[in-house]
Amino acid sequence: MLGLLIASHLAWSGVLFALWSFGQLLTPQGPWWALLFVSLQLFVAAQLLLPALRLHPEERGRVFYLFWGGALAAAIWLVNQLSPAVGWLPLLEALKSGLLMLTANLVGAALARYVHRLWEVVPVCLVMTLADFSSWLYGPTAFFSRVIEEYYRAPSGPPPLVDMILVKLAFPGQPLLVPVFGISDWIMVVFFAIVARRHGVNDNLLGASGELVAQAGQIGHYLPVSVMALLLAMLLAQASGLFIPALPVVALVMLVWYAARYLGGR
Repeated sequence: MLGLLIASHLAWSGVLFALWSFGQLLTPQGPWWALLFVSLQLFVAAQLLLPALRLHPEERGRVFYLFWGGALAAAIWLVNQLSPAVGWLPLLEALKSGLLMLTANLVGAALARYVHRLWEVVPVCLVMTLADFSSWLYGPTAFFSRVIEEYYRAPSGPPPLVDMILVKLAFPGQPLLVPVFGISDWIMVVFFAIVARRHGVNDNLLGASGELVAQAGQIGHYLPVSVMALLLAMLLAQASGLFIPALPVVALVMLVWYAARYLGGR
């Protein structure tokens, strides 16, 4: 199953690069092309969750998680030390995004196994929201967002350190892939999807539950609520022109969805 996860993320990197290449042929007018590109990439990314939904929770020791956590962190750091020729940079950025998504998938699946009862997501969402808002208002998030914005408006020298944990997507007319959300955002997207599967909540907006879709191998038939919540956060930020933390929006949408499904099933 791990091999399938790795292969699917390599394929997703290929999709990013293909969309970036296609976007170089376009001269977009208005926001609709950008919205189409983002929606398509997030929909394809949602299919990356299908192998993770088939992972069965296993008892693992602390050494196991420390080893793989360190290995993935080292891989992310090492790939960001590469300095290819300009022509190869979009392909490298697509591979970096694939590695970040793979890491987020594994971390999110590992975290979800510690939620033994569905109501336990409530304190998780509250802590996550308070931490993200605090970081946005008083902590490093505001500083990092300003640094990243300034760098990509006028790139000069090596990118900021925080750039290595930002997932980049293809946009029409852009010379390079553009950072859109952080690895922590996708970790929580995966986390909520796995929690829904483990506790029998159907979070698939396209029909049957994600677990059934994964077992049947129906690629293209899965769109979890958490992915749509992430898209909603991105649209709110774009429409308002403000930097809006994605995690509180995702947490709020998921709490409402879990509550509605739970109460509706009683």
